[in-house]
Amino acid sequence: MKNKIIPAIPIATFSIPLPSMTMSSKAHRGYTIIKSFGITALAILILAGVAGAAPFAYVTSEGNYTNNGTVSVIDTATDTVTAIIPMAGCSWGIVATSDDTKVYVADSGLLSSNVSVIDTSTNTVNATVNVGVCPWGIAVNPAGTRVYVTIHNSTNVSVIDTATNSVTDTLSVGIDPCGIAVSPDGKKIYVTNGRNNTTSVIDTATKNITAVVRVGKGPWDVAVSPDGTKVYVANENDSTVSVIDTATNNVIATVNVGNYPYSISVNPAGTKAYVVNQDDNTVSVIDTATNNVIATVPVGVKPIGVAVTSDGKKAYVTNYVSNNVSVIDTTTNTVTATVNVENGPCGIVGHFIDPVTKSNSTMGSNSTPFLNPVTQTENQTDNAGMKEKKALLS
Repeated sequence: MKNKIIPAIPIATFSIPLPSMTMSSKAHRGYTIIKSFGITALAILILAGVAGAAPFAYVTSEGNYTNNGTVSVIDTATDTVTAIIPMAGCSWGIVATSDDTKVYVADSGLLSSNVSVIDTSTNTVNATVNVGVCPWGIAVNPAGTRVYVTIHNSTNVSVIDTATNSVTDTLSVGIDPCGIAVSPDGKKIYVTNGRNNTTSVIDTATKNITAVVRVGKGPWDVAVSPDGTKVYVANENDSTVSVIDTATNNVIATVNVGNYPYSISVNPAGTKAYVVNQDDNTVSVIDTATNNVIATVPVGVKPIGVAVTSDGKKAYVTNYVSNNVSVIDTTTNTVTATVNVENGPCGIVGHFIDPVTKSNSTMGSNSTPFLNPVTQTENQTDNAGMKEKKALLS
């Protein structure tokens, strides 16, 4: 990635009113509740920075009723926000191409169908792709030529050609596709189907489903081990992680984790998997050799996304209600820093948290004045809104 200068941008600079839109009264009520207190939903992506410098973490924040979403950029050397990129809607899933030149952000607003494209040399949006209403999970192939986007509340995955930033294919999967991940060799796609309690395995050459694996209840996020031999699926509704052997497409282990696991990320060495547990504000650390939980780390309020740096020394966790990112020292399994970000952080690259294949990056960077965390009363209201939003989309 070429050297670049990222200007420090005051948070107050981007106060963008939501465009007027037509909604059913039920949908509008749910949208208003989730947006009214400025909940942060984060997607974190780690990009390699200037040669010899620490990578940046790109974090999506959903925004609030008066302000659209943003992407915060975090310098992982100092754990400070260095830039804030204004977005047009409700920023959620995020991923970067293998050459680190583009970041793709899903706008998961109730009526949105857009994925925005950020030029990382300028940290500005330079393209918008119409993929279908309510894009959710997002992943990129190792070559950086295709971006795959799950369309929530449907049976579709849209395929973006990154050379033209246009949709070239639509793949059929199970009902309510959510999480998505691509194998390290780019030959397989794994998609969680929330209403079927399954994970679809897609051959990228034929674009056909080659297997459907039954997993736990309410599968949400999915991650592939660096060697491509295992797939990890976070199951929200039974608080487990299903471990799939990719050679046989069978579940070989089920790991009990915290309450309502929402996202999962595997470290670059493939030795640990990090699972954010939304309803008990913790991260479960799984030893992938034994498939046992070896640590439970308290983080912020309503953690949603997680990503691990390329050296494996830090894990970044986005906290949806407390509007911040917890930085975990993976050696001690303790939180060593908390970075305040914009309202409603959700994903840390990719569905919220997907390390980039080439740079093994996981988040973004941001270094401007921070917002104060919301109060406990607001946290409780935000949580209700988040669950109502999910109910409306289900």
